[in-house]
Amino acid sequence: MPETFVRPDVRALLDQLAVLDRPSLEEMGMAAARQMIAGMRDLVDAPVGALAVMRDVAIPGPNGTPIPARLYDARAERRPGPLLVYLHGGGWVMGDIPFYDPLCAAIARGLDLPVLSVGYRLAPEHPWPAAPDDCEAAARWAASGPDALGRTPTGIVLAGDSAGGNLAIVTALALRDAPAAVPLLAQWPIYPAADLVTHYASFSQFGEGYLLDKAAMKWFNAGYRPDASHWRASPMGVSQAGMPPTLVLTAGLDPLRDQGRAYAAACIEEGVPTVYREAEGIIHGFLNMRKAMSSGEGDLAGCLAVLKAMIAEAETEAAGA
Repeated sequence: MPETFVRPDVRALLDQLAVLDRPSLEEMGMAAARQMIAGMRDLVDAPVGALAVMRDVAIPGPNGTPIPARLYDARAERRPGPLLVYLHGGGWVMGDIPFYDPLCAAIARGLDLPVLSVGYRLAPEHPWPAAPDDCEAAARWAASGPDALGRTPTGIVLAGDSAGGNLAIVTALALRDAPAAVPLLAQWPIYPAADLVTHYASFSQFGEGYLLDKAAMKWFNAGYRPDASHWRASPMGVSQAGMPPTLVLTAGLDPLRDQGRAYAAACIEEGVPTVYREAEGIIHGFLNMRKAMSSGEGDLAGCLAVLKAMIAEAETEAAGA
């Protein structure tokens, strides 16, 4: 069996982590784990960088509680056009808007589009289906072009990583079946947790020693408490026919890699225009660690180039419909 390829900057980070005497996420508990992850941002991720707009908005929530969100835009003023809704990762139990500032800012600049990052409710305080409820509500709100947003969307793009990749697919399915006020132009699931039922080989192959491990994933699921057989938890459980043009990104050393591969294949089998990109030799979560693993910048740039063309083509088709 060939030796597993690991990029030099990834190997350096993994070697540093291997010598640290640190408790696991499940050992330190939820509050400490969230604090630890939040504190890592400036150590491992790229700077936020310059933006013309970076402001908070409140979205009416399905349970009566506002959903926090943040708008990023490289332009102070913008004509009507597409808007990207970003759903963050963190195993449905961690992650927040500030931690994703660098990535959302980079996406806004790279696509030259406004990006809306959604702070959906987290488990275990708010178990499934609170997160998909919030994400669908946020996408529909954004599509309606409310005054509070300050932008007039002509179409929506859904994106998210890991647990957020799961939520992006789930939200896209909901908007496929009951369309929002404007078309769903594309989706970008990033190393998504697309199937909570099936065992994939990468779960065992990369489940130890590559940052995200089996124990953490089991801890995430225990907090989220989903009905794993339901499509709003495992979106691979239903047909992907009729989904928007799709860009799937996986990491080559990720326990979730094979779920992303299988999801791209499911889209292709149903005739969905699909681009699959696998970032070889790098670990889960690398788009939030571009300071620690600078080679990930090239993977991000490649995805944004593909997605930009995909959105432009979808816009043209929507205008001609």
